[in-house]
Amino acid sequence: MDRYDETTPENIEEVVIIGSGPAGLTAALYAARADLKPIVITGDALGGQLGTTSEVENYPGAAKEHLTGPELIDDMRSQAERFGARLVYDSVTEVDFTGPFHRVKTFGEEYWAKSVIVTTGASPRKLGVPGEEQYTGYGVSYCATCDGFFFRDKEVIVVGGGDSALEEGLFLTKFAKRVRVIHRRDELRAGQLLQSRAAANEKMSFIWNTVVTAIEGEDGAVTRVLIENRVTGETDVLEADGVFIYIGHYPNSALFDGILEMDEHGYVLTDERKRTGIAGIFAAGEINDPIFRQAITSAGEGCKAAMQCEKYLSELGAVPEPGGPGRSLASW
Repeated sequence: MDRYDETTPENIEEVVIIGSGPAGLTAALYAARADLKPIVITGDALGGQLGTTSEVENYPGAAKEHLTGPELIDDMRSQAERFGARLVYDSVTEVDFTGPFHRVKTFGEEYWAKSVIVTTGASPRKLGVPGEEQYTGYGVSYCATCDGFFFRDKEVIVVGGGDSALEEGLFLTKFAKRVRVIHRRDELRAGQLLQSRAAANEKMSFIWNTVVTAIEGEDGAVTRVLIENRVTGETDVLEADGVFIYIGHYPNSALFDGILEMDEHGYVLTDERKRTGIAGIFAAGEINDPIFRQAITSAGEGCKAAMQCEKYLSELGAVPEPGGPGRSLASW
C-alpha cells in the first residue's frame, strides 16, 4: 500500500521494535506495560549475542548458578509477552521512514507503525578460521568482561592489536595464568599508555607478525590454536584454554544505510533521549553504543528508548492525515 494514497493503512501499530536482544526485549517490556502492544521482530536469532552466551554471571538479579544466555533471554521474552508484547520470528528486509506512518517489511509480512525502535545490535568481527564457530561459547569469546571469570588459572590467547585487545587482555590477567597476545603486525595500534601497561604486566606476552589459522579442541572445549608467522611462514601449535578475539565490531546497521544518520563506523546516532533525526524513530543498544557493549547497558538503553517512545506517542495526539508531513525532531 502506498502511504501517499488517500487511504490510511488498515492496521497501524503504535510501535514496532526491530531486534530481540536485551535492548529490544527491555523496550518491549516497557512498551507493553505502557499498553502500546508492541510488535518485536526478532531477526535471525532471538536474543542477539546474548542468546549465544554459554554462561551469564554479571547481569544484576540473574543469580542462578550456571545461567545461560538463552535462559536469560527466554525469561526476558516471557516477561515482555506476559504484558502484551507480540514476537514475530522473522527478519526485516526493508524500511521506509519517509512519511507519517513508518513501513517495516519482513520476509513474510508488512507492518505500519507510528513509531519504531531500532535495536539490531552489533556483531564482533570474526577470524573466519576453522573451529571458531564450533567453539564459540566453549572457549572462544568476544567479551572478556562477560567470560573472563571462567578462565581462572587458565592459558588464554588474545587476538588483536588495538585498544580493545589490550584493555581486555589486561582484564584477563586478573584471572588467567598467562595471556598471550597474537598480532598480525610487528607493532600495536593501541594507545601508548595501554601498551606501557601491557608491557609491564608479567602475565602478558606478545607474538608478532602472526595469525591464527585454526582453533581446535577436545571434549567440546578449546585446547589449542594453530598459528602461522606471516613473515617466515613458520607454523606452530599453542596450548590454550580460551581464545578472545578483538579485531573489531561492526553495527548491524546496513538496513538503515542512507536512512538514519550514522557515524563513520556505521553506528546510528541519537540524542540523549535515544531519538534519531527522524521523528518517531528511536535507537538503542549496541546499534549506537561502540563503547560499553554489555547486556545490562543495552537493557538500560532499551528502557530509555521505550519511555521516550511512549512520551512521543502521547504527545503525538490524533493520527496524522495520510500524506501529511511527519513531525520534525525540533517540534518534539
